[in-house]
Amino acid sequence: MKIIFATQNKGKAAEVKSIFAGTKFEIFSLYDLGNNIDVEESGDTFRENAFLKAKAVFEIYKVPVVADDSGLMIDQLNGRPGVYSARYAGENCTYLDNNLKVMDELRSLSEPHTAKFLSYAVYFDGKNEIEAVGELPGRIIMELRGQNGFGYDPIFIPDGFEQTISEMEFDLKNKISHRAASFNQLKSKLESL
Repeated sequence: MKIIFATQNKGKAAEVKSIFAGTKFEIFSLYDLGNNIDVEESGDTFRENAFLKAKAVFEIYKVPVVADDSGLMIDQLNGRPGVYSARYAGENCTYLDNNLKVMDELRSLSEPHTAKFLSYAVYFDGKNEIEAVGELPGRIIMELRGQNGFGYDPIFIPDGFEQTISEMEFDLKNKISHRAASFNQLKSKLESL
């Protein structure tokens, strides 16, 4: 069964394809399809944004779609950057810009800088709406470490680890990540349909 993953992000696509490997589901990202649909994430929650993306892509292709919205929530920043994680430092900002803004905002606050990644994954096929949520608790550090990963991975250390997500091997990250948690739940729900 073919499912489109509503993302242009190659890193996210690789994670989700790995999760669905060996199942009856074949995942194609928008990147794979050469389509750069840019759905405005105008929702106030991760759930709303995930469904906005899933429904927009379904309307174009008329095949089942999975989508997610995820982000970093930092306790000392009252949950920011939250739904604005991808563009926290402004429109057209880079991952580095976002990381530097977070570190700058935390610089005068005492450690630890507790935080969590949250991922809201959804499936939509025109009538069925299925959802799952995954979290990864941890802390923000005040330096960039590691070359793997993307987004806030270089400044985030998950609880129980001493390395940032960017310092982890892909397989380990894929086992513990918030996205892995939400998409593994979603996969289980889809397999039982």
